[in-house]
Amino acid sequence: MRSMINWNDVIRYANKGVPAPDRRVEKTEAEWKELLSEEEFYITRKKGTERAGAGELCSAHEAGKYSCKCCDTELFDSTIKFESGSGWPSFTEPIKENAIKYDKDESFGMVRVEVMCNTCDAHLGHVFPDGPQPSGLRYCINSASLNLIKEKV
Repeated sequence: MRSMINWNDVIRYANKGVPAPDRRVEKTEAEWKELLSEEEFYITRKKGTERAGAGELCSAHEAGKYSCKCCDTELFDSTIKFESGSGWPSFTEPIKENAIKYDKDESFGMVRVEVMCNTCDAHLGHVFPDGPQPSGLRYCINSASLNLIKEKV
């Protein structure tokens, strides 16, 4: 069973760091550009954001795991995906406590918490404290930063 992460944990991790990842993947910018489409590179390596509702995984409801587009680390489970109405895939918690890295983001005149893959530092999106219970969290994630590995039926 997963441990439930709450907003206080998110703030603590953003300020003091997260548990070490199970592994690290590091590549040069040129290596990432070879592996990723232009949009995937912009979003994951340059902290971009796709247009609301534009991502193919927004309406995906198949059972499976969502992994990092850059390094294939499993990040989210389909059982904790929900319809937030935000225009981006939304999840209530990561698969593992050390899967996600948190960073205080003060860009665009806002204070938010950016979420990244803890294995390769890919930008995924942001987390907000307005999600459903029991975690109260909404991980708002760019489709272009994820792969859906569907469960075999």
